[in-house]
Amino acid sequence: MKKGIHPENYRLVVFKDMSNDEMFLGKSTAETKDVIEYEGETYPLIKMEISSTSHPFYTGKTKLVDTAGRVDKFMNKYKKFAK
Repeated sequence: MKKGIHPENYRLVVFKDMSNDEMFLGKSTAETKDVIEYEGETYPLIKMEISSTSHPFYTGKTKLVDTAGRVDKFMNKYKKFAK
């Protein structure tokens, strides 16, 4: 590996999956102003929309998330091409 290109300021942070409130502890250099108490200690908090505990590939459950009606817009746009 090249020297001098990797960050030196790794620290323990809590990653929280906002879709199912699962949390895990890991190291990161990401900046955050949020903090949380986890297992009796206070750590910086990184909020995530999806993780391996909620992703359909890992859970085996399919879930359609339609924000702002994107699926409906697509269906209406291409309805005229349906046979």
